[in-house]
Amino acid sequence: MPPRAPSAPRRPGKKPASAEKSPSRATAAPTGDAASATPVHPFWRRALPALLLLAITVVAYLPVLSAGFIWDDDDYVTQNALLQQPGGLSRIWTEVGATPQYYPLVFTSFWIENKLWGLDPTGYHLTNVLLHALAAILLWRVLLRLRIPGALLAGALFAVHPIHVESVAWITERKNVLSAVFFLAALLLFFRFRPPGEPSAGWRKRPGTDYGLALLAFTAALLAKTVAVSLPVVILVIDTWKSRRVRASTWLPTLPLFALGLAFARITANLERSKVGAEGDAWDLSLVERGLVAGRALWHYLGKLLWPHPLIFIYPRWRIDAHDAAQWLFPLAALAVFVALWAFRKRIGGGPLAAALCYGAMIFPALGFVNVFPMLFSWVADHFLYLASAPLLALFAALATGATPRAGDAGRLAGRIAAALVVLVLAVLTWRQIPMYRDVDSLWRTTIERNPTAWIAYNNLGVAQVAAGRTDEAIENYKQAIELHPQFFQATSNLAELYLARGRTDLAEPLYEKLVVIAPGNAVGQYQLGMARLRQGRTAEAIERFERALRLKPGLGAAHARLGDMALARGDWNQATAHYGEAVRLEPGDSRTLFLESFALTAVGRGTEAVESLRQALVKEPENPVTLARLARLLAAWSDPAVRNGPEAVRLAEQAARISQQQNGTILDALAAAYAETGDFARAAATAGRAAEMARSRGRVEAARLFASHALRFANRQPLRIEAEPPPPDLLAELAGGGP
Repeated sequence: MPPRAPSAPRRPGKKPASAEKSPSRATAAPTGDAASATPVHPFWRRALPALLLLAITVVAYLPVLSAGFIWDDDDYVTQNALLQQPGGLSRIWTEVGATPQYYPLVFTSFWIENKLWGLDPTGYHLTNVLLHALAAILLWRVLLRLRIPGALLAGALFAVHPIHVESVAWITERKNVLSAVFFLAALLLFFRFRPPGEPSAGWRKRPGTDYGLALLAFTAALLAKTVAVSLPVVILVIDTWKSRRVRASTWLPTLPLFALGLAFARITANLERSKVGAEGDAWDLSLVERGLVAGRALWHYLGKLLWPHPLIFIYPRWRIDAHDAAQWLFPLAALAVFVALWAFRKRIGGGPLAAALCYGAMIFPALGFVNVFPMLFSWVADHFLYLASAPLLALFAALATGATPRAGDAGRLAGRIAAALVVLVLAVLTWRQIPMYRDVDSLWRTTIERNPTAWIAYNNLGVAQVAAGRTDEAIENYKQAIELHPQFFQATSNLAELYLARGRTDLAEPLYEKLVVIAPGNAVGQYQLGMARLRQGRTAEAIERFERALRLKPGLGAAHARLGDMALARGDWNQATAHYGEAVRLEPGDSRTLFLESFALTAVGRGTEAVESLRQALVKEPENPVTLARLARLLAAWSDPAVRNGPEAVRLAEQAARISQQQNGTILDALAAAYAETGDFARAAATAGRAAEMARSRGRVEAARLFASHALRFANRQPLRIEAEPPPPDLLAELAGGGP
């Protein structure tokens, strides 16, 4: 953190003039012209700057309120079943690995928002903007407590600096803004408990409540993102700077903070490797090579703070070579700066050194010494700098503010105008940076425009184009990604899948073979080659690949699901039930698996569990007419009275029929069964008759015969009853061929 402005020296024992003239009590307001100098109420001295920071943040980020969801927002929000499932909130907190990273406070905030505004991105963006504004306000308050000049300017710079757009406009980076709020709150509370530089004798007068709240806020910061682990180091640096010596008594209150931080850091590091995938050849660096990454990254971030252009979502990933002497200049220059700040601390003050040390501590988790998945495609990212930018921005603001008093009134006015202009320019740059985050297509096109070597961007743009039905464009982008990075597993896999979907097995086959060569120990590659074999009708080879995938990665739910499909297709109901059950346990939100599991369960007479599987499937796809109709059929016809619910069956079946526009015979047959369960046999018989006629007109002879038998049954005022039944033949045929 930066230094406070030095005060003029005084003779020992002499009070400053202001102290000699200031009474201990407030006096009556003077009359006449002096009455206009009435002091501002203390509340407004605090509230007005806070409102100013809130206002400039909201104005700068107004365009983001019309943005949508982008990369990773599917895993975190739009396709996160835990936000909708019963018990999802509990699993967010109690099951490490249920979410991409163990940041339960972040996912709890998404869970709450999902209840408030569903999947409308505006609410999520507004929350990020308000949290960012609160972080800027808290930074201002922390700097005020430390008596650092330029506190308000530092807060404003933090609020509108365009390098923070990535953290604010990207919903997934709720991690950053939420963690920063609690980090700064913990810092403020700790310094209320242990004011830096204050003699230890005065500590006994401080209530322990502030310390307890600081500990709680720090825990919350870690539960949002473990980059907050640097808090105790920052506390010690600031206290040492303010006290001008290392105080052993300062360490004691920070020990629980260190213990908490290390525990959470270990969890995150393990998940980053095991679940996110930050391991392998891309991270196989020596300690020296990691030091080279760190040295250059330190200067990269400083440069982007001083000159934020261009800001790129995926920066070029520079080559690391310990034999290249030029690459040693970055870490050596960084070390030289720290040494110089230490050597000249008595002449220039300890503030710059404290700011540099805080910056180093706060950016350390993102310097390459710890495996972080985004470093697969770039060593640096704007969102890595979010919290760590605070000490540098505070230093810039303190240096700028400290220079103006010596320039007189005119100089102070000029300084304020210059500061306002800097804030305005940064706000405009922030405004101009936001459109990049409007949607997935804008994100990746802008990234490619600014960094044509970003192979991940070509792949992800291709994924977006496939979702939009623009497969020809996607193929070209996948090819470009592979050309830039021939060993790029995902782009190769995506291109193979696209060829296979088009029926071009001749083009897909060599790509699948390449996947196994690229990463023989990669379970996904084995799985995808198994899918290719399955669609070619080579069932035995497909099973072998799926089983090999599970040996490599026992937690691969998709492989269990495909083995369940194949067991169901050959009539092995028990094995199908076992595989589907494991797939659902591993990937609880997969509606396809849940739907197919219901057929395996009813085949062995477990109707109650089949109903529960279908209810879970509808959580993710509440408007799926086939799932609605199947659930309605079981609720209308299962032999166990405890399962049956005629009115609900009618409601679900009518909803399914409405969605399908009365054009699906199977759905109409389920509706007929629901009518029969409620005693409306006339409508049941008529509806089943329509279903039979529809099936007959479409060549579904067996289905037509079944529906006609149901119509006759209902005409005789007999409801349908099911105790156990095999899946329909057309479904089994689809599964045998690798679908649906």
